[in-house]
Amino acid sequence: MGRFWGIGLLFLFGCGSSISESELTLLNGYWEIEKVVFADGSAKEYRSSMTLDYIELDDKKGFRKKMYPKLDGSFVTTDDAEFFTIEYTAKGYVLNYETGLSEWQETLVEISENGFSVTNEENLIYIYKRYEALNIKE
Repeated sequence: MGRFWGIGLLFLFGCGSSISESELTLLNGYWEIEKVVFADGSAKEYRSSMTLDYIELDDKKGFRKKMYPKLDGSFVTTDDAEFFTIEYTAKGYVLNYETGLSEWQETLVEISENGFSVTNEENLIYIYKRYEALNIKE
């Protein structure tokens, strides 16, 4: 199954972007990593994670922050943010990150209301799903 994901996503990536500019706003919100597909087709699944990525995008500029959900539904956040811009290229929509320490790019492969995936310069594919808070009732 891991090779299927890698081949399927690489096929989609290779066919150009079918993502519209209006869909970029779907990136806004809380996301948890679901799977990483490596260049050789193998994959690492994340059954649960203690950290989330919060993405906020406005007019092709945005940031990503690490968030830690608490049982009461609130979040603890870091003071760090990774700022990015989005541009349309021959590869599709590319997120250009720049921090004081490094620069990198991720290409948006797929996006929907409930998930998105990106690939980076090392041909790793990161698959995210929208975070759903635990519903703990007293």
